[in-house]
Amino acid sequence: MKLDAIRKQEQLTGWILAAPALLLLLLIFAYPIGRAFWLSLFTQNLGTQLQPVFSGFNNYLRMSLDGRFWQSLQNTTIFTVVSVPLELVLGMAIALVLNQSFPGRGGVRTIAIIPWALPTALIALGWAWMFNDQFGVVNDILLRLGVIESPLTWLGEPALAMVAIIAADVWKATPFISIILLAGLQSIPQDFYEAHAIDGASPWQSFRDITLPLLMPQILIALVFRVAQAFGMFDLPRVMTGGGPASATEMVSIYVYATVMRYLDFGYGSALVVVTFLLLLLAVAVASLFLAKLRAKAAGSD
Repeated sequence: MKLDAIRKQEQLTGWILAAPALLLLLLIFAYPIGRAFWLSLFTQNLGTQLQPVFSGFNNYLRMSLDGRFWQSLQNTTIFTVVSVPLELVLGMAIALVLNQSFPGRGGVRTIAIIPWALPTALIALGWAWMFNDQFGVVNDILLRLGVIESPLTWLGEPALAMVAIIAADVWKATPFISIILLAGLQSIPQDFYEAHAIDGASPWQSFRDITLPLLMPQILIALVFRVAQAFGMFDLPRVMTGGGPASATEMVSIYVYATVMRYLDFGYGSALVVVTFLLLLLAVAVASLFLAKLRAKAAGSD
């Protein structure tokens, strides 16, 4: 009984200490979403009317019939589903390399994080020039290697434009994942690997049996962050393609921006914000659940 009382006291103390931070998060996240939900119940388009008119859930009904919204949602899903796994695999490979001892390791680690540190808009401009059909270095390299016979209009064809922005995002975001995973790798004692090697385990078996299970918390953190960032991606496709060609790379965030800032439809734009937020929460929850199951499976196999 005394032990239970001590645990309850510790939990109460923890909640008291965390209360200011939780209140701050509530103000930062809950109030804007709540405000957006309230605005979504009104019809207010400054291009046609100045006074808001209560319309209930008409904006959400309109969204269900909006083909442009569903197209932007499809583009966002494809972008997220393709880019995040690529970044996770490449980030793991880079982290494993940077975790080894070799001369100049500190400098290499510094260089590896530069893409993440650069402004996204600046990177987008650079990649747009690299994928330029006439002067871009990507076409020049492919032509010299004989992979293509004529220059490709990377940013002028729907499928190629999506490939271009995914490539740019992978280059930009992979260092972020590699740094998180590197921190996790450095927390794993080397004694585990030495004991496993004595038992006759190969490097791959050590990676599967030791590295992956112990690295699951860092993988989960990296995955959650990247899913959230990729699903809300705005600046990279906005600068590289503007959402084109033919809305092939228009993300949900770009559509929301156009609805509010270009068409001045604040009611419908607010509804788009609310639905996008809920979809983002769902995507993060699915990713977290998936990795939690993998972690539980790995722990059970041990």
